Amino acid sequence: MFTLRWLLPALLPVVFTAWLARAAATRGARREPPGLVAATFLLGAIAAALATTVVLRAATLAGLDLHASLAGQSGAVVFLLLVVAPLHEAAKVAAAWPTLLWKHLDEPYDGIVYAAAAALGFSSVLAFVLLHAHPAGGLWIVRALLAMPAEIFLACLWGYALGQAKRRKRRASLFPGAFVLAVGIHGLYAYFIYGRGPGALLGVSPLLVAMGVVTWLLSRDLQRTTRGQRRQDGFRHASRNASHDAHDGEDGPSFYGPPSLSAVRAALRRTDEPVKLGWIAYGSVVIIGGMIAGLCAGVLAAHVLHIDLSAVDEHDVTAASPAILLGVGLLASFPTTGWLIARGAGVHTLLEPALSTLLALALTLVALGFIAPFTVVFALALSPVAWILSCIGAWAGRVP
Repeated sequence: MFTLRWLLPALLPVVFTAWLARAAATRGARREPPGLVAATFLLGAIAAALATTVVLRAATLAGLDLHASLAGQSGAVVFLLLVVAPLHEAAKVAAAWPTLLWKHLDEPYDGIVYAAAAALGFSSVLAFVLLHAHPAGGLWIVRALLAMPAEIFLACLWGYALGQAKRRKRRASLFPGAFVLAVGIHGLYAYFIYGRGPGALLGVSPLLVAMGVVTWLLSRDLQRTTRGQRRQDGFRHASRNASHDAHDGEDGPSFYGPPSLSAVRAALRRTDEPVKLGWIAYGSVVIIGGMIAGLCAGVLAAHVLHIDLSAVDEHDVTAASPAILLGVGLLASFPTTGWLIARGAGVHTLLEPALSTLLALALTLVALGFIAPFTVVFALALSPVAWILSCIGAWAGRVP
């Protein structure tokens, strides 16, 4: 049982890598060699072993015990944010970089495929190390399982930037920003997973879902770019053979569903219309009011269900679960207020609602810094989720 405890979670990334290699080998005309995906997985595993060794030695020099629960250790939390997160992301980049430099890889989607493969190898070794160091209880199994998808999603963030660089045939202007963003989210996520009590694990679910949705959108965007690139190559090849008829009218299937990233980026840019500054200020007030109303709705729901919110304790998962009502009420306010702002302002873009949300979140973080400093990290971690939800509501409410 002791062996199965760390072996089975560590083997999960191997299974996902096999699926990824099979999918990459059958996803179109330019198939990716399964051996190359497996080699990137092994490089990720080696990078994880080296990074773990460096982290443990650095923790020893700093006098921190990373083999114990980190809850309540402020020094360990800072260590997670400033040392562990940057080192983990840099190690995954180093594992994927040799493969991405290979000339055979000339499609935008390759960035996500091989970034994910490196992250899977990394998470496999990380799960082994964590569970081998904590041989009892189910808490660390849950932590290891929650850490795996985050490692993959965050790698896909900078993998997307590298994929865009392949499309543009130049160095990635998006990569530095994507890498810094991945490190920041990684540090906050690690703080929830390792630096707080078991009840705080419930707080990562919205962030994990948001990372999954963003990763899916990034993957879909690069898949579209790859299909467009193949279609252009097909047109060029057909023109050389004077066989254009085979491609007449082939502009790709129409797609009905969530908007593409290019459409969202266009909606976030300033158009010919002037930015409505008054609506940005007014919208921030609406969003703050919506947040208060959402919290009140959560409290009311708890009262109706006879749930005692004063008994919430992050060190007990059962006692912390009532806080979900507050979280649901708070997060539900953002798409609602985003829709109201876009509809009221009568705008064609997402710029005003997005800036209103950023202003409201900034004011909230400042206020929490004075009133309840310990909640700032929680609010900061949930801010990306709130901003995305607000933009979703604004997209639905904007003028076509």
